[in-house]
Amino acid sequence: MRHQDPHSRNPKDLTLPQILQYNASVYGVKKTAIRDKAYGIWQTYTWEDYYRFVNLSAAGLAALGMKRGENLALIVNNSPEWLFCELAAHALGATSLNLFTSSIAEELSFSIGRIASPVVVVQDQEQVDKLLEVRDKLPHTVKVVYIDPTGMTFYDENDWLISYARLLELGQDYLTEHPDDVDRKIAKGRPDDMAIMIQTSGTTGVPKLAMLSHRNLTTMARQWIEAENLKPEENWISMSPPAWIVDQMWGMGVSLVSAMTMNFPETAETVPEDFREIGPSILITASRFWEDMASRIRVKISDAGWLKRHLFDMAEQFGRSLVNKKLHRRRISWPHRLLYRFYSLTVYRPLLDRLGCSRFASAFTGGHPISPDVIGFFRAIGLNLKQCYGLTESGGIFQIQPDGEVKLETVGKPLPLTEVRIAPDQEVLVKSDANFSGYYNDYQSTQAAFDNGWLKTGDAGYIDDDGHLLIIGRKEDIIRNKSGDAFSPDFIETRLKFSPYIKEAVTFGEARPYITAMINIDQGNVGNWAEERMIPYTTYMDLSQQKAVEDLILKEVRRVNEQLPDVMKIKKFVLLYKLLDADDEELTRTGKVRRRFVYGLYLKIIEAMYGGLEDVAVTGKIRYRDGRIGEIETTINVITVD
Repeated sequence: MRHQDPHSRNPKDLTLPQILQYNASVYGVKKTAIRDKAYGIWQTYTWEDYYRFVNLSAAGLAALGMKRGENLALIVNNSPEWLFCELAAHALGATSLNLFTSSIAEELSFSIGRIASPVVVVQDQEQVDKLLEVRDKLPHTVKVVYIDPTGMTFYDENDWLISYARLLELGQDYLTEHPDDVDRKIAKGRPDDMAIMIQTSGTTGVPKLAMLSHRNLTTMARQWIEAENLKPEENWISMSPPAWIVDQMWGMGVSLVSAMTMNFPETAETVPEDFREIGPSILITASRFWEDMASRIRVKISDAGWLKRHLFDMAEQFGRSLVNKKLHRRRISWPHRLLYRFYSLTVYRPLLDRLGCSRFASAFTGGHPISPDVIGFFRAIGLNLKQCYGLTESGGIFQIQPDGEVKLETVGKPLPLTEVRIAPDQEVLVKSDANFSGYYNDYQSTQAAFDNGWLKTGDAGYIDDDGHLLIIGRKEDIIRNKSGDAFSPDFIETRLKFSPYIKEAVTFGEARPYITAMINIDQGNVGNWAEERMIPYTTYMDLSQQKAVEDLILKEVRRVNEQLPDVMKIKKFVLLYKLLDADDEELTRTGKVRRRFVYGLYLKIIEAMYGGLEDVAVTGKIRYRDGRIGEIETTINVITVD
């Protein structure tokens, strides 16, 4: 195995495959690069293994004709094969684009077609079937490589498809004939070459493709390594989709530059157990993960006996008061220290251990605004959860809360090598070598994204007296009511979603006399609540229209209203008859609400809340689990919050 010698060079001067080469030459078989859990057993890959699989995968892609300057689309889960194939494309000088496995066939064909990907790597039969459905729309794609062979026996006759195992065999044959070819191609790489493309959320239209160079990713990695003092073989668990910037930032950047160990859990259900086994020191995941976890905890506590409920409530209240004292640097008296030890032994540690979070040094939430109540809740029970901030175009997360300075409502301070300032119109601007290189085939949008070298985030915010950034919300989403008062919908919605019974909320009020909301109930938690009270129901729609459920959510909305200034209080709301769905284009694939689309789609319901109606008859489409689309007719109540 021949490697370029980068020992005396800075990571910022290297490409990602060159850094992998370096790690393989330095750590070889001595350190673990990747762990993957399958059938309850952790499989390990050393740095030498990692490089070998990337080398073989790159040779296999070269055998299929992939060349420098081309693009590779991947529709894969979190797994070692994702890393192998993506870095293999980079080794050849190609650019990678990860797509969400939850995407429907038409979405995939559009995204693959726009980058003319000659080869597509997919996870399994489900993704293969989607591409076969739209094969006539993929004229540039000559091969589809599937990773999981389960259920693929009957596809053997299809020469458009090959297995990943077969790709490795092609790679081995290619290297036999061209032993140094992949190494030579890696050596040709330059840090300013495009490494990855990431689809933006697309909340206002067709997603753009943000291009990030090797230098963008390694710059972001260096900042995180310095800020969090990351060391080789520290553990990171990959949970977010590879199509999201966070796991790209980490999998392609931080883990390579720092030589951390990437860990892939077996399933979403085994994550708490996997946490306990691996003991990751740091975790970043979407706000939805923490909101759902907080909801599950609260529901289980509410179902517990009186003594346990009372003990937890006292422990939480004490924890919140202690967090507040530490934030304001107040002295902690010895009775409070003793009480903290008691609650740690009886409540905090047992709960965190059950969640698999007892060994986290830091945990971060990002991707979408989160209620300060959620942050405060977890910090009260001893988890060092902190809010962070970033975006695809900034190369990932560039703003974090330092330990000892965690303010529940802010996103902290910028990482090293990053500058942040506020424009006159309150837009947050950021300058860093991690900022993206531009949008794919969209010069006009690229130019509009920058202001004299500063990236325009599109978010409104301000910096407080302690240098912490507070995000108000998306600039374009700031609402002004009929009286001219301005507020952010996110500010209200995140507080609503702290309720274990509310899954999603969308607020309205632009040029209106008061604020209204459209709410999705959490079917699991509300369903359990209804069953305990012997309330019969069949479907989500049936459950959401129960009078008892309306009263339950009314209490939750009143609780939130108590925390809000008068101008932001919700006056009326409806319980939507269906869940907002990415397949119906109401949400992005990252779970963000497409506000303009939702407003137009449900305008009749919104007008009913402002028109003095007590109920509204609706006809709508609903997508069943088997993919069928049906039409439903129902009447939903407009609920007034008094």
